[in-house]
Amino acid sequence: MKKLKLILILIVGLSFEIQAQELDVNLQIRPRFEYRNGYKQLLQQGQKGTSQISQRSRLNFNYKQEDLIVKLTLQNTRTWGDVAPTAVADKNGVAVFEAWAQYNFTEKWSARMGRQVLSYDNQRILGEMDWAQQGQSHDALTVSYQTEKQKLDFGGAYNSTAENTLQTPYTVANYKALQYAWYHNQFSNDFGLSFLVLNTGYEYANTDAKLLVDYKQTFGPYLTYKTSKIDSNFWAYGQTGKSTDLQVSAWNAAANFNYSITESFKAGLGYEFLSGKASNDGSTVIKSFNPIFGTNHGFNGYMDYFYVGNHLNNVGLQDAFIKLNYNVNKWQFTLSPHIFLSAADVVTPLNEKLDSYLGTEIDAAFGYNFKKDITVTGGYSQMFGSKTMEFIKNGDAGHTNNWAWLMISVNPRIFTYKK
Repeated sequence: MKKLKLILILIVGLSFEIQAQELDVNLQIRPRFEYRNGYKQLLQQGQKGTSQISQRSRLNFNYKQEDLIVKLTLQNTRTWGDVAPTAVADKNGVAVFEAWAQYNFTEKWSARMGRQVLSYDNQRILGEMDWAQQGQSHDALTVSYQTEKQKLDFGGAYNSTAENTLQTPYTVANYKALQYAWYHNQFSNDFGLSFLVLNTGYEYANTDAKLLVDYKQTFGPYLTYKTSKIDSNFWAYGQTGKSTDLQVSAWNAAANFNYSITESFKAGLGYEFLSGKASNDGSTVIKSFNPIFGTNHGFNGYMDYFYVGNHLNNVGLQDAFIKLNYNVNKWQFTLSPHIFLSAADVVTPLNEKLDSYLGTEIDAAFGYNFKKDITVTGGYSQMFGSKTMEFIKNGDAGHTNNWAWLMISVNPRIFTYKK
């Protein structure tokens, strides 16, 4: 370790002129065990659950020299056993999660370019998606303006499959182009307001095999009100524009209220509505709201039945929930029951209208700060599905559908240099 530190000091010292410099290098090793027995969807008759261990390994380089900031994050994600012990190559290899450079033109203006995380407010629309071992980042250019109470970010991206010489279909499961603007004003210590406008363009081929890009807009405010006892927020987003030549008209709104009963115990309740389309609606308009790049695991239950790579262009969702938090010493505990209902009518092919109740999920989780650089988290969740859930997602609601997990996160700082 001493030799490694000496080498890094020499590299920094020889590569740059004598200026104020900072270099921080840290690691993350994060294995997670999961028992999946009806995770994301109800188990069908005759099916059995499964278990596995996934792991994220990250190496982070953070460098700063006067007005220049650079970050490089390399990562490997794997499932234990996905390659043999004698394998000559890794299945997933090493990927670049972040690789960006930021220049601060003034105290207020800066620009950042490269692979980066786009994360705003409570991450409902744009988030890092940190629960997923691979995370979520974008190849983008962003420009920021910031004062003591206000911040304005705007940016964009334009994607291609490779350095092509001719027009080539964009086959990656991603947007072709993106533009956004986000504004935040902290009016007081208690009250803050943000507004997001996101324009996403997805490429498709029409009936004449001509490549076209349709743009969908997502926009709306996010409000917070926080005091020593109260922690509350509200948001409302609309979606319009077009997607593969179909008109989009959808919306999402939610309200959360949390109150600190004691220093250790906090209780809260919330409700979220994501618009959907009735099963017997023959219109071509897309009425189902899509959170797009949100950290969706943090919403609508930890078992990921909704909007985690699923439940798109469906009947939407209503989610009413209670959240209880208790912290003591190095321990953190949460308990959160959810009641799920459809946002639009669920109608069978025989024109039978089903009850809107989808099911109840109960999530219990804990965290323990084992040491300075080591945390242990885990939890247990169970879904009590309904006949309507069976119709939407298939499977057997009478089956025990549950999920358990245990994760250890080791985050040591291996090198710090400042001069």
